[in-house]
Amino acid sequence: MPEATPGGTDIFDIMHTTRAMRRLKPDPVPDDLIRKILLAGQAAANGGNTQRWRFLVLKNHPGKKIVQSYYKKLFDDVVGPRYRNSPPPPGSDQPRQLRQMAANQYLTDHYHEAPVWIVACLEGENPGYSSGASIYPAVQNMLLAARALGLGSTLTTRHIGHAKECDEAMGIPPGFHSYAILPIGYPMGRFGPVGRGPLSEIVYLDGWDKPYPGI
Repeated sequence: MPEATPGGTDIFDIMHTTRAMRRLKPDPVPDDLIRKILLAGQAAANGGNTQRWRFLVLKNHPGKKIVQSYYKKLFDDVVGPRYRNSPPPPGSDQPRQLRQMAANQYLTDHYHEAPVWIVACLEGENPGYSSGASIYPAVQNMLLAARALGLGSTLTTRHIGHAKECDEAMGIPPGFHSYAILPIGYPMGRFGPVGRGPLSEIVYLDGWDKPYPGI
């Protein structure tokens, strides 16, 4: 049976403080904590309870460095310029955005050095956004579990820009595709509130653009 959530944690506090932790220490992560994270992923919703997911744990696999090279190329070519030329997202400002970009650059350069990767995979020849409904709930569960255990992580999908090459480098067989990589380790920084815009700007009641009074 899945282990219980560690005492003294609150699910709402965990959700609201599960910020992206992109700077990770190289210290090893005990297998019992990795198991707790994986059990949380396995408990997630998935279409028809078919459980077509697979979770590939990489620690010292040589494919990590290969994937990092593609991850960095996409940052240099696409993600970095987009950060530099985009306004701050809702709930943020320019100084925060610059800090986020610096953290992204750090993760990009040290991606392969994270002590643990959990690669979330799904069976199926034609990956798409509807298929993601059967794997991304597991990803979010694992992020929350890592946070509850004091471990840092962040959802990364940039490698999908070179999906074939990266999946081959990680040894993922035909018929399966990676949908996300979670680099996991003890964080260098501190957990804190996530930055989001006002709820009232994104929630409607009984019609698009109709405000939800009091929300």
